Amino acid sequence: MRFILIITALLWAVPSFASSRCDVTTAVRYADAGDVQLAYQSVGYERDPVLLLVMGLGGQLINWPDEVVTSLCEQGFRVVRFDNRDAGLSRWKQAPVRRNLVYEVIRYRLGLPVDSAYSLRDMAGDALKLMDALNVQRFHVLGASMGGMIAQHLADLEPQRVLTLTLVMTSSGAAGLPSPRPELMELLTRREAKDREQALEQQADLLSALSSPLVPDDRKLLLQQAEESYDRAFNPEGVKRQLIAILAEPSRVELLNRLHVPTLVVHGTADPLLPVMHGVHVAAHIKGSELKLIPGLAHRFQEAFKQPILSAVLPHLQAHRGDTHLAGL
Repeated sequence: MRFILIITALLWAVPSFASSRCDVTTAVRYADAGDVQLAYQSVGYERDPVLLLVMGLGGQLINWPDEVVTSLCEQGFRVVRFDNRDAGLSRWKQAPVRRNLVYEVIRYRLGLPVDSAYSLRDMAGDALKLMDALNVQRFHVLGASMGGMIAQHLADLEPQRVLTLTLVMTSSGAAGLPSPRPELMELLTRREAKDREQALEQQADLLSALSSPLVPDDRKLLLQQAEESYDRAFNPEGVKRQLIAILAEPSRVELLNRLHVPTLVVHGTADPLLPVMHGVHVAAHIKGSELKLIPGLAHRFQEAFKQPILSAVLPHLQAHRGDTHLAGL
């Protein structure tokens, strides 16, 4: 009888045990990355294979949906998400150089060199320093949008450390690819707001424009998401510097041609910012890469597309786990 009670207690304890293992409310910590201190969160067991999530333009670690992080962790990965330099709670050690976004956008459109405060390759270096600080030698990388561009550089800088590369809604930066919708670019570069309320409305407008036409968004939900990001950290000057770094970036085709990391490219057929040919082009230039197109996916992690994205990503990660034990046991 005692044995049965013990087994029953253990079985009832499994859900809470798994829940604590993949606790997305775990504390945010800080790591030294040279010029900046990076805010990061580690979810999962330290012994499990690490999956590094790299966020896009102006995004914060909280913009990786908790449900997605939990699902990835429950598959046996230690998920590390962080705030890029100039975003969220990451902090410069010295005041960064200010840049005039309007001026640099004009230079970009005229085909003139763009003067950026730092490069996407520098941001990839930040991510590598974070892995160094956590004593992680080899890891998986999943980057979204600008984060996918950073991930490309990361895999090029130290390919021996990258177990797999997953590039979601990103680009090669090559000339001749379809441009974003003009009205979307206007929203993206609109970074002046007189007060909190206007800033929230502007961000909600942008989120709406990045959404799938197949999935109508609730305005209250968009404002709530904008509010969560704003109240955690609001840094329009940082977003400008990140955007200028993207504009200053040359084509990465040569870089992609020399990658030999197991790579999955995921792109939506309804992406208004980086139309689907951007993803197709990335996959075409990475030898042996796999391309997954998700019908209706735009340029956001909307609720309706979280499971399709996970269904595309998880088999790729599991096929190249990089460990020999059963995670979580």
